[in-house]
Amino acid sequence: MDGFTGPARRLVPDELEQVMRLARFRQAHPAVLVGAGRGWWQAVIPQTNGEQVITRHTLGQLLDKLDELTGEREP
Repeated sequence: MDGFTGPARRLVPDELEQVMRLARFRQAHPAVLVGAGRGWWQAVIPQTNGEQVITRHTLGQLLDKLDELTGEREP
């Protein structure tokens, strides 16, 4: 067992690597909310004057943008 349960796997069954990447991002940034809908992934980033919402079609694209905004690089 790798610690990732059904819902995340069902959303991206061919992208287990991205699901693991999401888990690492959530651990590093617990205030950022990440969720999915029909054909999109979205992050809500709290800010001092409100929030920033980022939407992308794939989890990988969303995580790439979040890494860009947080100044992090995924190996």
